[in-house]
Amino acid sequence: MQNTTALEPKITSPDCDDCPIRHRAVCARCESDELSQLEGMKYYRSFEAGQTVIWSGDRMDFVASVVTGIATLTQTMEDGRRQIVGLLLPSDFVGRPGRETAAYDVTATTDLVMCCFRKKPFEAMMLATPHIGQRLLEMTLDELDAAREWMLLLGRKTAREKIASLIAIIARRHASLAMPRKGSAVEIELPLTREAMSEYLGLTLETVSRQISALKRDGVIEVQGKRRVTIPDFDRLLEESGDDSDGGFPV
Repeated sequence: MQNTTALEPKITSPDCDDCPIRHRAVCARCESDELSQLEGMKYYRSFEAGQTVIWSGDRMDFVASVVTGIATLTQTMEDGRRQIVGLLLPSDFVGRPGRETAAYDVTATTDLVMCCFRKKPFEAMMLATPHIGQRLLEMTLDELDAAREWMLLLGRKTAREKIASLIAIIARRHASLAMPRKGSAVEIELPLTREAMSEYLGLTLETVSRQISALKRDGVIEVQGKRRVTIPDFDRLLEESGDDSDGGFPV
C-alpha cells in the first residue's frame, strides 16, 4: 500500500520559539544555530481525521513531531483483526532513526499537523548533536513507562478505572502543554469516539457509555456534547483511575 497523500499544510513556517510543543519536543534543548540547521530539513504535513499517515511496513523517509491533533498507532493481525496499541499526542515523536520501515499503521484521529524532518539529515545531526539523542532517549523511556502503565490498565483495572485512566492520560498531556493554574478545572477534547475507546480499552461500547455516564453522575467529570470533558478536580479523577495522586498533575 502506498502512503496517503497529505493535504496542504495548515502551518507553513512558524517561528520555532512560538511553536506550541517547543518545550516538550525532540528539539526542546536545541540552540538557535541548531534550530537553523533543523529548518533546512523541516517541512509540515497536514492530515484530515481518518486519513492514514503511513502504513505498517511502508518505507519511512521522515521522522516527525506531532504539533496539533491526535493519531493512533494500530497493529493488524494476519486474520484482519486490528488493535490500537498507542496514541500519538502533541509533542510525541513519530518514526525511529535507524529503522527503514514503519512498525505500525499511523492514522489521524483528529485533524493532524506534523513537523517532519528528512530522516537521513536528522540521523546525521543526531550523531553530531548529543543532546538531541539524549532528549529522544528520554522520550523513548517515557513511552516505555506509558506502555507498562497501559499493560496494567488493560490487565488489572476495572472498566471505571480504565475510562478514568484514559481521561487522565489525555489531561496530563494537555496540562504539560497548556500550563493551567494549579487547582483550576481542566477542559479537554476526547480524541477518540466511544467506539474507538471501546476498541482501545478492550471494553464494549455499552460499557464505555455506561462508565462515562457514571463518572458524570458522580461529579468526577462534566461532559458537554459528545467529546468535551471538564475535570473539576484532577486528584479525584486519579483516585477513580486507581492511581496514586502524588506527582500526578504537572503544574
